[in-house]
Amino acid sequence: MLLILILYFLLLFILSKVTAKKDGNDTFYRGERKSSWLMVAYGMIGASVSGVSFVSVPGMVIGQDMTYLQTCFGFILGYFIVAYVLLPIYYKRNITSIYEIIGNQRVAALMYFISDILGSAVKFFLVCTMLQIFIFDDLGLPFFLTVPLLVFCIWLYTKTGGVKTLVFTDVLQTTCMLAALIGILWSLSSHFAPLVGNSEHLRVFEFSDFKSTQNFWKQFFSGAFIVVVMTGLNQNMMQKNLTCRTLKESQKNMSLCGFFFVPVNFLFLILGIMLTLWVNHAGELVTMPAKGDDLLPLYIQTSNMLWVKILFVLGIISAAFSSADSALTGLTTSFCVDIMRKPEDEKLRKMAHVFVAVAFVGVVFFLRAIGSGSLLDLVYVLVSYTYGPLLGLFAYNLLYKKTCLPGIPTLAICIAAPALCYALNLYTTSCYDYKFGYELLLVNGFITFIGLKTLNKFAKK
Repeated sequence: MLLILILYFLLLFILSKVTAKKDGNDTFYRGERKSSWLMVAYGMIGASVSGVSFVSVPGMVIGQDMTYLQTCFGFILGYFIVAYVLLPIYYKRNITSIYEIIGNQRVAALMYFISDILGSAVKFFLVCTMLQIFIFDDLGLPFFLTVPLLVFCIWLYTKTGGVKTLVFTDVLQTTCMLAALIGILWSLSSHFAPLVGNSEHLRVFEFSDFKSTQNFWKQFFSGAFIVVVMTGLNQNMMQKNLTCRTLKESQKNMSLCGFFFVPVNFLFLILGIMLTLWVNHAGELVTMPAKGDDLLPLYIQTSNMLWVKILFVLGIISAAFSSADSALTGLTTSFCVDIMRKPEDEKLRKMAHVFVAVAFVGVVFFLRAIGSGSLLDLVYVLVSYTYGPLLGLFAYNLLYKKTCLPGIPTLAICIAAPALCYALNLYTTSCYDYKFGYELLLVNGFITFIGLKTLNKFAKK
């Protein structure tokens, strides 16, 4: 297993040296605007599917059947919105960071910084925990050494080429992830593929119960806005798309990307169904886990096929590191361009890249310290709620042409909106038995927008 990890990083490092021969901010931030749109589209699969998703999506079938595909159908609409609404704005203004179009650039960047470093660290922490079990415990390496080592390797292959390197490494990582997914499916297919058609988990659509978080319309439109916010308004996700030569190429990349997620997630969910069949077939030897996230790891741990274990480790490494390296690059870019306002300072960029890597390790250690699942869930909730203010900020600035509002009140609104949404969700759940799903993101953005509009009226007086 360790040899696989070493060879994997060696390939990434070689790719970084081959692809990024010039060390400069234009290379690191914008990839010199020379990326192939097809490579970016393919690589986006690995960047969007985190190591946590690699494990979680198959487990969704236990409680939700295949209804997650409804969200994936919404992704297609979301990617078209990003392609034909947001990308023309970004290319027209020839920006490095997408938050340059916002009047309150620093506030938007701060919300992104908090969201992305927390969200990426949570995903990385959970994957590091799995790698600790499958690789590093047997080697006697403690968690407090393996995390800095892994982050150092990511820093090493991104420090020169930045986003230009990521376009190429994403292709490798996506290929490894898909190979792992198909390989694990193959290991189950001979026994369980014929039984999939009779599974009780094949349900995809839910139209009857509007209160359900699996309702089609809620899932579909939430999926669209998840893409708009978590891709279109997220620096680390958009940075690679902005490296395409022209707007037209970037739009082709983004449009094609949306269609990729339906078949990929379909395969993940079919894997989940096969895993439930495997548990039922195993009888008393294996029991169905309480949490869906434990379903795939349970199969890997009990499997006596070494190649399946290798594929699993390769898959979660590819998915996790593709997400983490994008985060380090995007956070570094936003820190230098948006917060410090020094996009040309190469020395600052190199120092910031180190600072972000160290901060990333620190957040992972913090998550290790708090430990309990409930607190980790709270972190996930906080992260998902901080994307709402970004939606409100972008909507306000697009309508009011980069109007700059007072910084402290704007930040206060961006903090208050998620808090109000959290309170609203508690109220509707207890009083009306209605629990918000992903649609709370829209409510969050709307509250932020109304708050900014109100602040604008007071600021003019």
